[in-house]
Amino acid sequence: MSEHHVSPQSPVTTRRALRRGGLSLAAVAVVAVLSAPAASAHVRVIPDATAGGGYAKLTFRVPNESDTAGTTSLVVTLPDSAPLSSVSVLPIPGWTATVANAKLAKPVVVNGTTLDEAPHTVTWTAAKGVQVAPHQFQEFAISVGPLPASGDMVFAATQTYSDGSVVNWNQPPPAGGGEAEHPAPEFAITPGTGDEHGDADGDGDDMATTAPVAPVAAATAADDAADRATTALWLAAVSLVVGAGGVLVGAVGLRRGRQA
Repeated sequence: MSEHHVSPQSPVTTRRALRRGGLSLAAVAVVAVLSAPAASAHVRVIPDATAGGGYAKLTFRVPNESDTAGTTSLVVTLPDSAPLSSVSVLPIPGWTATVANAKLAKPVVVNGTTLDEAPHTVTWTAAKGVQVAPHQFQEFAISVGPLPASGDMVFAATQTYSDGSVVNWNQPPPAGGGEAEHPAPEFAITPGTGDEHGDADGDGDDMATTAPVAPVAAATAADDAADRATTALWLAAVSLVVGAGGVLVGAVGLRRGRQA
């Protein structure tokens, strides 16, 4: 019976295999880095209450996405389909806020009052020398009400930078799912219980003491989770790169050992 002998791999073959393995791991690491999603940084609205028929404090969180210019203006357009009879602004040092009314397409009855016009836009303008600098964010808050009984509250936001560039946050979700490049800030109304009076006088005191803060906590937790997921992907990619480097170092050591 003939015997089959498996000849050992030559040093050259071993080095080539190690190089190929190292390059493959490095390629995987590069793909992981390139495919890691960036943490979303969009203009968002964070309500401290969502019950239909009640009042709420709405906080618009505005990140500065430019590396060279600061944010100097924000305009929030309120939904025409859900007119609000009361809108008041939380003051921000260094910023001027203006609420502008507009005629409604047809009169509507809100909380027993017939409205033919309603607040339409809220504009924040920075004083000279004031801006939201790169890699910073600012929160702009308003007290509104009464909220509609049901449905979604969809806003549009226009962010202006010190270099004159403008970003419009007004896009609906894509038909295929996911998130638009510049999504419109929005939140869903929940059924009311009849006790959601909120900050009826618009001074912010009632909202701070009686309104539930769960929506704010949930939104913050979601942002933190996105950041943690992105960090984990980057760490995994770095680990792959380090592993590839270890393979290459081992190949060099093997070569030197054989030469010795």
